[in-house]
Amino acid sequence: MTYLAKPRLHHPSLTKNQVGYTRRDYEGKVSTLCAGCGHDSISGAIVQACWQLDIAPHRVAKLSGIGCSSKTPDYFLGASHGFNTVHGRMPSVLTGAYLANRELLYLGISGDGDSASIGLGQFAHAMRRGVRMVYIVENNGVYGLTKGQFSATADKGSVAKKGATNNDTAIDLAALALQLGATFVARSFSGDKAQLVPLIEAAIRHGGAAFIDVISPCVAFNNHAGSTRSYDHVREHNEALNRIDFIDLAAEQVVEHPLDVIDVPQADGTALRLRKVAADYDPTDRLAAMNAMQLRAAAGEIATGLLYVDPAARDWHAAQRTAAGALNAFGEEALCPGAAALARINAGLR
Repeated sequence: MTYLAKPRLHHPSLTKNQVGYTRRDYEGKVSTLCAGCGHDSISGAIVQACWQLDIAPHRVAKLSGIGCSSKTPDYFLGASHGFNTVHGRMPSVLTGAYLANRELLYLGISGDGDSASIGLGQFAHAMRRGVRMVYIVENNGVYGLTKGQFSATADKGSVAKKGATNNDTAIDLAALALQLGATFVARSFSGDKAQLVPLIEAAIRHGGAAFIDVISPCVAFNNHAGSTRSYDHVREHNEALNRIDFIDLAAEQVVEHPLDVIDVPQADGTALRLRKVAADYDPTDRLAAMNAMQLRAAAGEIATGLLYVDPAARDWHAAQRTAAGALNAFGEEALCPGAAALARINAGLR
């Protein structure tokens, strides 16, 4: 009954976070997606992560493109800033917004069609430039809005609902993000909330370009035998490399922990605490991450967890040495300093 509006009144006993919001305050409108769609689980994970991190909703800007996945920002963080762009153009619009106001937290929500086909070039440049954002691809391997054709991320040899076989090689967006220089790369499954929520939390706290590829089964067109993006297939072939137990947001604390747990410090002073599943896996080694993904894929497995993180990540503003404040708050005097200032800049370029 998606035409029914959610009630505005909240029960007074609902738990509030440190900034005074209940979890309900981070929700959006009632979803119009198919019942059981993995995208709704991702929306729920984003809600949970933002509430647990004590992020005021108005500090978040969420942007998307076109597709089932790009409808989902309407279903979470209803009190946040939002912009729905044209097909495949979310990264450049987000980059422009980030240049104007670096004080907001940016969530880029996209899909496999939106990012791996028409928006592939936009995706590539956002990753290589290090734009500070959380780029989430809700990956189901099909075009759900246009009746289930294979998308560019569909595995070669996978079978469509009506029996057609995909003969094209799949684009692995996580592997591509690693190659392009993203400083946080993860993969998860919409049906694994225990893994997905802390990954989103970690990505939000990361200081550079953070990319999460989330396998999100399409219950209408890609949840059958022969699909490599179905609930059953992902559950049977999910090979977790690590688990994020928690994110330490306070001052560093010296504690004893088992040998299979490692701490990865971040640029903002926070720390990621990871529990190793693959004993020999190092999430700070980009080359090792790329090799591990290829080895798992060759074995027919889906590597999930935190694939790679750069503890010393820099964002685009740091690389370009822009002004410390939000550009949209500058006055005329700062934006137009006069002919003498322009002459000094030109002299420095000679």
